[in-house]
Amino acid sequence: MIEINNTTKQKINIAKTKRVVEAFLRAYKKADFTVSVAIIGPARMQKLNKTYRGIDRPTDVLSFAGTKEKGQEKYLGEVIINIAEVKKANKYLEVFGLKKAADYIFYFLLVHGLLHLVGYNDDREVDRLKMLNLGERFLEEWL
Repeated sequence: MIEINNTTKQKINIAKTKRVVEAFLRAYKKADFTVSVAIIGPARMQKLNKTYRGIDRPTDVLSFAGTKEKGQEKYLGEVIINIAEVKKANKYLEVFGLKKAADYIFYFLLVHGLLHLVGYNDDREVDRLKMLNLGERFLEEWL
């Protein structure tokens, strides 16, 4: 099951978001797990980032691994996306004439957060680059 909570006024394609998460879960052999996705604004993201990472500024995406069990379900965790950062990144792509779908950044951040939930880490540059590559390859196949 996929739970989506959009606390912003920004419209997102819920059906497509669910399809991307489902495809990711199948690809990573986690199809029987539940994932929560939250879309929030920058002020709330800054508060979460400060509370959980000690960094007093908004970020683009946060992931919180689940306990593996949420009631009777297997719970992989939650991905939280800052919609303001998505909009900023999309404008950046437009300025440089990059031909990406308008919602590419949203799904890229979603997949990046999901990669964290299945155990990937980007603390080191080599690991960050690996995650970026995995995210791009996944989206090339599924978008």
